[in-house]
Amino acid sequence: MDTRRLFRISATALVAAGLLLSGCSSDSASGAGTGTRTGAGSTAEQAALKKFYGQKLAWRSCGAAGFDCATMKAPLDYAKPDGTEISLAVARKKATGPGKRLGSLQVNPGGPGGSAIGYLQAYAGIGYPAPVRARYDMVAVDPRGVADSEPVECLTGKEMDAYTQVDQTPDDPREETLLTTSFKKFAAGCEKRSAKILPHVSTVDAARDMDIFRAALGDKKLTYVGASYGTFLGATYAELFPGNTGRLVLDGAMDPSLPARELNRDQTAGFETAFTSFAADCVKRKDCPLGTKSVADVGARMKAFFTALDAKPVATGESRRLTESLATTGVIAAMYDESTWPQLREALTTAMAGDGSALLSLADSYYERDGDGTYANLMFANSAVNCLDLPPAFSGPAEVTAALPSFEQASPVFGEGLAWASLNCAYWPTKATGTAHRIEAKGAAPIVVVGTTRDPATPYKWAVSLADQLSSATLLTYDGDGHTAYGRGSDCIDTAINTYLLEGTPPKPATKCS
Repeated sequence: MDTRRLFRISATALVAAGLLLSGCSSDSASGAGTGTRTGAGSTAEQAALKKFYGQKLAWRSCGAAGFDCATMKAPLDYAKPDGTEISLAVARKKATGPGKRLGSLQVNPGGPGGSAIGYLQAYAGIGYPAPVRARYDMVAVDPRGVADSEPVECLTGKEMDAYTQVDQTPDDPREETLLTTSFKKFAAGCEKRSAKILPHVSTVDAARDMDIFRAALGDKKLTYVGASYGTFLGATYAELFPGNTGRLVLDGAMDPSLPARELNRDQTAGFETAFTSFAADCVKRKDCPLGTKSVADVGARMKAFFTALDAKPVATGESRRLTESLATTGVIAAMYDESTWPQLREALTTAMAGDGSALLSLADSYYERDGDGTYANLMFANSAVNCLDLPPAFSGPAEVTAALPSFEQASPVFGEGLAWASLNCAYWPTKATGTAHRIEAKGAAPIVVVGTTRDPATPYKWAVSLADQLSSATLLTYDGDGHTAYGRGSDCIDTAINTYLLEGTPPKPATKCS
């Protein structure tokens, strides 16, 4: 169960979400470093970046639904822009009309490690509200290290299968060693297969790539919708380029001021909040496999089931068995979207009867594992970005052990496993380049921050905090379940965001939707 700091819309939740694509090139785009507060580099470095900002994208058709794709160049190392170049995959779907085109709308679905192009083509470019798609070219760039943009690679499919089954609630020193060894093997695999790109996949790097993409599209300002981790990416962009920010929607917000351990503990509490909501719904239903006595009893039964799997995994009809770690990941995957709760009840029912295949399928969707045993690079990129953005949550097993009570207080159901999962970055081969800090983005245009009150992956208090930090932000609240809010069924949320994107008018302060 490697769920450490995975701020994303999961594969299951993506089915209920929707988002967007891109535009044309002109000489009106701002040049390198315009409006930059940090990260622009010296005058010589800015001059060297001009070739990237001035590049023309060679679009080609890539799909029956009217999508275009291209390759964008960026420097591997922004401190050495005359050095090695990398290729980033970009895509668009042109505005459909009617109405005057408003420019390009960049999107990012989170992760880190989620493919923005995959999100665009599967959901955004066809599922976003029609008035938005009519006025904007819907565009996306796969962040460096992700999917088709110099992807980070770490383990083979078989190695990843073994990694996901390692016991992440160790009961003795031997099991602790097995767990730490698995983290070390994962990190070593990333270094072996991705040494060139590994030091250059930070969120700051990705935000700077977004500004090059903005310029290559011919847009003076960035219009952007970022979900989950995509909110951190968007906030980082606003910090680096406040003068280039246009209309930014940050949905399912992260809090950039928190260090890794506190982020992980807060997210652990978020999953407990979501599970409590699931449990409250479950006890009302005759098919609840965890009983109908009380919410507390559901939690106790869930934990007992995990403990039983730790001792004896369940058959799945294939060589892999349903271990405690895989079962926990499957349950967590279903917490991202309340529409998955019926599927989770059925999967738990069959697993408790000796067939773990349905719960294993939920875990596989979370890890983006295909039926042939291959994995997308989501988890590889996720670790690479997280471990570069912040110093590790823990330096070793002793620190995890000391912190276990606070994690288990945050979540009696998930606390132990999520605490140990947070140890991964302790063995990372590349030292962190980022630090936790407040992001104010002074001088940026009005920004809309969206928070969901029972969001499992990005707790609501993070949205409150980010809206308070950003000097021009307005907080929009969704009183509900699931991860993120836009495009998930609330007319109130969708209307407020659509109005902002189309007219530039943010919602009134303290607006709350349900």
